[in-house]
Amino acid sequence: MSPSVSVSATPSRPLPIIIDCDPGHDDAIAIVVAAKHTELVGITTIAGNAPLSATTRNAIIMRDLLELDCPVHSGANRPLVRPARHADYVHGKSGMDGADLPEPSGPPASHDAVGWIIETCRQREGIWLVPTGPLTNIALALRAAPDLANRIAGISLMGGGTFGNRTAAAEFNIWCDPEAADMVFSYGGPLIMAGLDVTHQFQALPHRIEQVRSLPGHLAVVLADLFDFFSGTYRARHRHIEGAAVHDPCAVMALTHPHLFTREFAHVEIETHGTRTAGMTVIDQRDLKEVPDANCDVLTGIDADAGWQVIVDAIAHFSH
Repeated sequence: MSPSVSVSATPSRPLPIIIDCDPGHDDAIAIVVAAKHTELVGITTIAGNAPLSATTRNAIIMRDLLELDCPVHSGANRPLVRPARHADYVHGKSGMDGADLPEPSGPPASHDAVGWIIETCRQREGIWLVPTGPLTNIALALRAAPDLANRIAGISLMGGGTFGNRTAAAEFNIWCDPEAADMVFSYGGPLIMAGLDVTHQFQALPHRIEQVRSLPGHLAVVLADLFDFFSGTYRARHRHIEGAAVHDPCAVMALTHPHLFTREFAHVEIETHGTRTAGMTVIDQRDLKEVPDANCDVLTGIDADAGWQVIVDAIAHFSH
């Protein structure tokens, strides 16, 4: 691929995207930002932060709270070859503990997220895929329909980094399904990576949560409660952190607000076999002519205050 990633959207023609997610507190916020600033074609779900039944339920609840007219399709309930692994130690048993959430309006539109992604991207070229969980659905779609690589606009994902959070080397989403990540990172088209290096710069600090809580309307209360729980688990588990890293909206804002980020183009590969490093995103930063061509737009920094204002404004838009 060319290392340059072209993102073009205007207020009258927002970018069409599909969010593939495992809600998850920060996935919920990614949905809010996407609902405000993109054409959200649909939401697909994956097991990750919680089992598939819970992440699908949470995605439908978020769709309902925002009163969106977009389908939710349920996807893979486990990685390609590894057992399912979840993150209740961060997100609670439900995947979105901490708030009084309504019951979902109904079941998902289907249990074939992969088939729906393929069909939708074949019918309409130029959709961005925005995965914010393990990459199993996206890998299955690319494997079953290799033509998608030339039909989609690109993939903007949350995952990876130069350090890990589930292991010393691996970030949770990539660690859950390294084999799927390997397929996605080698698919050959535009690829944006919002890894821990950038997302740990973007925290739900107490004064930022209060900005959300001070907004009028029910949605703001729900999301402020979610932020409180999410940040509580982060503070309890870390020695030096003041609020939860709000990872997933970065993958959306990389498309909708690219000016907020600094970035470097690099060749990135996924470690799938290492005893201590499986799921590592190996970012080739060598100053050597033999380094392979860049395949990834790696986000390295964010204007966190401006980014948070994007979130606050999006919540305000839907909170009534």
